[in-house]
Amino acid sequence: MSEIRNFEDEAIRICQDLIRIPSVNFGEGRGDEEAVANYIVASLAEVGIEAKIYESAPKRCNVIARIKGSNPDKPGLVVHGHIDVVPANAAEWSVDPFAGEIKDGCIWGRGAVDMKNLDAMILAIVRDWAQRGYVPERDIVLAFFADEEAGMTFGSRWMTANHPEVFAGCSEAISEVGGFSVTVADGKRLYFIEAAQKGIHWMKLTAQGRAGHGSMMNDENALTTLTEAVAKIGRYEWPQRYTKTVKDLFKEVARVTGKAYDEKDLRPLLKEIGSTARMIGATLQNTANPTMLEAGYKANVIPGTASAVIDGRFLPGYEAELNETVRAIVGPDILIETISHDIALEVDFDAPLVDAMKAAILAHDPEGIPVPYLMSGGTDNKALSEIGIVGYGFSPLRLPADLDFMSLFHGVDERVPIDGLRFGVRVLNDFLESC
Repeated sequence: MSEIRNFEDEAIRICQDLIRIPSVNFGEGRGDEEAVANYIVASLAEVGIEAKIYESAPKRCNVIARIKGSNPDKPGLVVHGHIDVVPANAAEWSVDPFAGEIKDGCIWGRGAVDMKNLDAMILAIVRDWAQRGYVPERDIVLAFFADEEAGMTFGSRWMTANHPEVFAGCSEAISEVGGFSVTVADGKRLYFIEAAQKGIHWMKLTAQGRAGHGSMMNDENALTTLTEAVAKIGRYEWPQRYTKTVKDLFKEVARVTGKAYDEKDLRPLLKEIGSTARMIGATLQNTANPTMLEAGYKANVIPGTASAVIDGRFLPGYEAELNETVRAIVGPDILIETISHDIALEVDFDAPLVDAMKAAILAHDPEGIPVPYLMSGGTDNKALSEIGIVGYGFSPLRLPADLDFMSLFHGVDERVPIDGLRFGVRVLNDFLESC
């Protein structure tokens, strides 16, 4: 028990250390992962694990290490996390977002949930392996990526394009946002394992019109044309579209709660999963949310052009529907340009790797119920999938029933429960030693 306690405590310490290194990604290439990358390399070197930094641009750093397994015939596993975090406005927080403070049974700070908690668990486990001479059966490639929070351009995308050799021999991967508990009826705990992700299509809409004086009549006002289209997109009711992953999740929700399962409309079951419904609800359909507007330079000048940004997210298999619907809504006279695009993913939940995840969870929570889910956002698994690596979200946490976990991602007062982290590092260790 002392050995387990040691790497649990290590995970807590390392998580605090990582939070205290502000690796903020401001987007548009403005980020700095250098200090946190150096910390990871030093942490691994301390126990004899060699790691290498791959710098994609000044201060944009990725870290790779390979732990050789005992069976060279078994494909390797990529265990990856990102080391950048989104900005935090300290004035909005009740604690210093970069202090790694422990309060009310949680570690507080930017990155505590997204995702320095998993980075810490990975480091604590492999440091423990090295210190006790444990050798896994398969090769384990540790990857700590830059730039996940701003499109992966300087992180996993750059690594897979420029250094695919570091992933040679690997067939599967695990990373963030999966294996966390959601408490439903009668205190039953579902553990959501990420097996699918929506795709991304960020679009810029531009309307052209006739510039003129603000005091005059103008029936070719670009801003009017644009905002009418944006309002239609924002209010559009997207049809329900259910993928296999979504159906499998809600069949379990219905079974566990004793509620009716109606495949024509799964929305009534959303209330059974509490605050997680905000994210899961977005996986029942495509979405397109207006996020930015730009037009004009003076109060009495009608602009000749106006633009808006739409955050489009499509389900696996429904990209064409998203694009065709947006075009039909805005009409032929508004220009649509792609700002950013990324693929959707859906992988097999009936797989030996998933069986190992389930077994590890049940070993530490025999009443737990592992289930697949589709994530409304995306992870670095998208980049790895393009070099043939099948990825899942598995960063286990047992969470308090009343914790609004999804609101902590990019949120004010981000924090991770210490008991959940202790649970997670035990489960993750068992999984990695058995897979």
